[in-house]
Amino acid sequence: MGLLKRLSESKTAVSVPQTYKPNPFNFLNGYVPLFNGYTSLYRELREAIPIIDAAIYKLVRLTVGFRIECTDEKNTEKINSFLGEIPVGSNRYGIYEFISSYFEQLLTYGTAVGEMVTDKRGNLAALFNADLRNIELKKSDDGMKTLVCTGSLGMAEPVKYQNLVLLSVLNPEGDSICGVSLLKGLPFVSGIITKIFTTIGENWERAGNVRYAVTYKPQNDVMDRAYARERAQQVAKEWGEAMKAGGPVRDFVAVGDVSIKAIGADNQILDCEVPARLMLEQIVAKTGIPPFLLGLSWSSTERMSSQQADLLTSELEAYRRILTPVILKICSTYLKLNGIADKPTVVWDDITLQDEVEQSRARLYDAQRMKIENELKGENNG
Repeated sequence: MGLLKRLSESKTAVSVPQTYKPNPFNFLNGYVPLFNGYTSLYRELREAIPIIDAAIYKLVRLTVGFRIECTDEKNTEKINSFLGEIPVGSNRYGIYEFISSYFEQLLTYGTAVGEMVTDKRGNLAALFNADLRNIELKKSDDGMKTLVCTGSLGMAEPVKYQNLVLLSVLNPEGDSICGVSLLKGLPFVSGIITKIFTTIGENWERAGNVRYAVTYKPQNDVMDRAYARERAQQVAKEWGEAMKAGGPVRDFVAVGDVSIKAIGADNQILDCEVPARLMLEQIVAKTGIPPFLLGLSWSSTERMSSQQADLLTSELEAYRRILTPVILKICSTYLKLNGIADKPTVVWDDITLQDEVEQSRARLYDAQRMKIENELKGENNG
C-alpha cells in the first residue's frame, strides 16, 4: 500500500513547473498583445523589399502540399473531400488555402492564430484565419498552456472554446509565449538597401534626364556689354524652345561666345552592385532560399546548387513539423464531431527541387541497389 500511495502522489505532484513564476502584476495579468510596432514593420518590409515577399511566398508554395490518410479508405476519401471544400473566410475554400495563409502569418509575424468554426448543430463548418490585431495571448495558471484572448488592451478575456483555436509559434525564445518572425534582424539590412535603391533612383533622375548649363560670355566692346542682359535672355529663350520636351528636334543658333555643358557629366555614379549584393546576401541567408530560386543569377557550381537545395529541403521539413499538429487537430476534430473512430495521418508531398532527370536517376540507382541486395540474400540463403 505504501508503494502505491507514493506512486499516486508522484503522479499528481508534477502539475506546475518549478521554474515557472506567475506575473506579479495583477493589472497586466500576463496578457501579451500580438499586434505591435514590429508586426507593422514586418509588413512594410515585405512591401518595400520585393525579394523578401517573394521568399515568403516561395516557402509557402514549397511547404504546403499534403493529403490526409486514415485507417479506413472510406474515411480517407470522406475527410479529403470535406477538407477540400471547407469554407475559409468569406471567399476561399479548402484547407490548403487556410494552411497557406496560416503559414504565411507564421513566417511574417512568428505567431499564427486560426479557428475552427462550428455550426448550430456542432459540426465543423469553416476555418478562419484570425487577425493578430484582435488577439492577445496569456499563460494559464499552471504555465503549461497558452490561452488565446480577445478584447481591448488590458481587458481581454480568453475565448470560450479554446479547443477550437489553433495556435503556432516559430522559434520562441525561452519561456516566451510568442514566436520570432523569420524577418527578425532584417530591418537594419533592409534600411541600407532601400537607401541604395532610393539613391539610384535620384541619381538617374538627375543624370539620366540630362540638364545643361548654357553660359554667355560678353566681349570687351561697349555694345556687347550694354546689351549683355538682353542677349542672355534671348539665348535662354531660344535654348528653351530648342529643348522643349515632346517637341520636334530643333537646332540652336547663337551669336557670340556661348558655351554649353552637361551638368554632372564629369562625375561618376558610385557602383552599387557590390554593396547591394552584400545586403541581399544577408536577406537570402535569413530566408534560407537558394539565390537561383529567387531569380538571382549569382555564379554557383552545380554541386553548390545541389547542396543548397538539400539544405532548403531540411528547412521545409522543419516547417512541416510545426504545421503537422495543426492539420491533425483539424482532422481529429472533424472525425470526432462526426462520430468516426479513426486516426488521421498527414502525408506530405515530396519536395521537388531537383531536376526530374536527377530524380529518375536516383530511383534507378535505388532499384538497382535493392536488386543487388535481394540477389545477395538469395545466394546466402542458398
